[in-house]
Amino acid sequence: MLQAPPGSGKTTRVPLALLDAPWLAGRKIIVLEPRRVAARAAARRLAANLGEDLGGRVGYRIRQDHVPGKGIEVVTEGILTRMLQSDPALPGVGAVVFDEFHERSVHGDLGLALSLDVRGALRPDLRVVVMSATLDTAAVAAVLDDAPVVAATVHPHPVTTVWTDRPSGRVDASVARAVLRALEEVDGDVLAFLPGAGEIRSVAGILGGVPGVDVVPLHGALPSQAQDAALRRAPDGRRKVVLATSIAETSVTIDGIRAVVDSGLMRVARFDPAAGMTRLVTLPVSKAAADQRQGRAGRQGPGVCYRLWSREEHAGLARATAPEILVADLAPLALELAEWGAVDPAALRWIDPPPAGGLAAARAVLATLGAVDGGHHITPHGRSLARLGVHPRLGHLLLRAGGLEAEAPGTARLASEIAAVLSSGRPLGGAGSTGADLAATIEARRRGGGRADDRGPADRGRGDGWGDDRGLREAADRWLRLLGFPAGAFRGGGAVAPEDAGRLLALAYPDRVGLARPGRGGQWLLRNGHGAWVPEGDSLAVAQWVVAAELDGDRRNARIWSGAPLHPDDVERLFGSEMETVDRTGWDPRRHDVVASRERRLGAIVVGATPLAGTATGAAAALMEGIREVGLDLLPWTDELQRLRARVAFARRVDGPAWPDLSDEALLADLESWLAPSLAGRSRRADLAALPLGDALWQRIGWSRRGALEETAPTHLTLPTGARRRLDYPAEGPPTAAARVQELFGATSTPTVAGGRVPVLLHITSPAGRPVQVTSDLASFWATTYRQVRAELRARYPRHPWPEDPLAAAPTSRAAPRRGT
Repeated sequence: MLQAPPGSGKTTRVPLALLDAPWLAGRKIIVLEPRRVAARAAARRLAANLGEDLGGRVGYRIRQDHVPGKGIEVVTEGILTRMLQSDPALPGVGAVVFDEFHERSVHGDLGLALSLDVRGALRPDLRVVVMSATLDTAAVAAVLDDAPVVAATVHPHPVTTVWTDRPSGRVDASVARAVLRALEEVDGDVLAFLPGAGEIRSVAGILGGVPGVDVVPLHGALPSQAQDAALRRAPDGRRKVVLATSIAETSVTIDGIRAVVDSGLMRVARFDPAAGMTRLVTLPVSKAAADQRQGRAGRQGPGVCYRLWSREEHAGLARATAPEILVADLAPLALELAEWGAVDPAALRWIDPPPAGGLAAARAVLATLGAVDGGHHITPHGRSLARLGVHPRLGHLLLRAGGLEAEAPGTARLASEIAAVLSSGRPLGGAGSTGADLAATIEARRRGGGRADDRGPADRGRGDGWGDDRGLREAADRWLRLLGFPAGAFRGGGAVAPEDAGRLLALAYPDRVGLARPGRGGQWLLRNGHGAWVPEGDSLAVAQWVVAAELDGDRRNARIWSGAPLHPDDVERLFGSEMETVDRTGWDPRRHDVVASRERRLGAIVVGATPLAGTATGAAAALMEGIREVGLDLLPWTDELQRLRARVAFARRVDGPAWPDLSDEALLADLESWLAPSLAGRSRRADLAALPLGDALWQRIGWSRRGALEETAPTHLTLPTGARRRLDYPAEGPPTAAARVQELFGATSTPTVAGGRVPVLLHITSPAGRPVQVTSDLASFWATTYRQVRAELRARYPRHPWPEDPLAAAPTSRAAPRRGT
């Protein structure tokens, strides 16, 4: 394990120092770099340090490009995985050097795990070196059997840090201003870090007119020649501004750079196993990434780093970026593990093992594609997919398309173009006209549409082809060669039938086939149960069936960034054998009733349904579903039952949880226990009218507690006259009852409930029932208010008694007879 600061020369010095080691015995050193541009640049510098051209003792191997080297071969991480899978013994290789391991890519972690497995089982002589500038060395050394840690004390050229405030507006405008400042204050060239290629294009547009300055992009979607051009020194008399993504953080020395402008942002993929979707998010850089970026300014001399955030904000940044294995789509990793025979990933040594949820989701995808069997062992089809070096979904599309070319000419070409576009990470659409329609995108590119319209949100961050599509053409040609067709065999323009693209996409994304939601244009329910949508006016919005290739990652309703329509006949042809026929009884929210039907389903999608007559199994559950949706008002409540609930609620307030909770929330949450038995034999909403709801409530309360409830919360209050008046129990406050003044004569104290603990709030009325006093202190009423009431009402109600001493008078409910009768 070697740890050394950024710019200390790990990449170009360590492999050369090992080249003449006796234990190497003429075998090669494989040096891993995380990116293509870094691999080529490192190989060129290694060869130059030996005074040789590439192809002598130093070479490189990346996808689509190979220059053999007799002693050192610099490769990208995926290449090492292929070498190990092809021959685990790694014949002719004496050492594997993992450079820039702090980037913690999935391929890097897998390559180390497989190399250690090989070292333990087949090649104990294989030397493994892990190099990093910022990684926690203890964790890596532990995986390397407590290998020694060598820490370099090299001090690169000093870099002055200039702190600025975090941009309040668009990051591209702030970066452009900082670049202009750097050009004015610092000699030499400028390297600016931006989150994505869309922002790179925007900043390039702002800086395009600066005299004497060449503005060049550097990001992963560029062709190799364009990436290499960005690393070269500017011509004499001119200065260069390199606008780069995180691709330029490590391993790459760009000649002439003396100033770095760091936006402080990075764009990373985050995979949601539950949704089965990846979304690109824009996040603040980690401290480790910021150090790497800063180090670019001190590679060849003293430099300056302009950070677009404050010193205080820097203190709050994460220490390091999360390892990709913890947040990425693990389908490619799961396929590699299956090919390796590692059914249990724990059999390998990991710094961070693949998370169980992500691995389970990945294996489910592979099983759907036929790449693994039920025991997670690789199938022959899976082995073919692994050798394509592309995501298993796209590999499945390519292999199936190759077999369809004879019956549908042009299928192989279209499949290779789809794979090129979807694996490039570029935005879709040509000249702002195609939206999410992948077929229209490819057709525009066939016509030479070149630039794409980056209309995604800021955190979508997908760049374009920087003026031409040479990189996409190279990728498409590579897929064609793998399918057995000559590169360029299908060049030229030509229309693309949208449903042809949909048919191919459905092979790669069978779980993302969707059916339009009725009455909601541009919205679909996908087979996996999630929703999807496109903006109003998008050409895809009118499709009945759709296949969503790229979505924004929202679990409930994701925006489709690329997709294609699917003909209903193709749905039947491709997925008819996977559809299930089920009898379902459920609640229909539109009819507000139970509906029984025989459904033909493709996952969560109901392809068709026919009504079923008679009582169907599950009607009670459907009725409960409807009650939960609509509310308890669906039940046949009477005033008496509502008063029963109020009485129990009062008893619960007085005596605590010994009495059950009969609130709406509690009853809805527990329908199965108190209501379900009463729903037996009922299959329609109309059947609820005859529901014995009172019996169900008493079952919950307890039939044996009727007497106890009457004692605590009686239904009526008995007056001194012997008459009974209803007691009401409001949600808050004491129970209430109404009585005329004359009915209370002789009563010296306020009536109570709950065993004398709670006084009743009396609504005392006139003989006509009009309120004259509300009180819970009857004695006080007789002593004070009664005299005023008597003075005001005795003349108005002369037939009713109004004694001066109400406590000595007999209570009565009657009035004196009229005179003459």
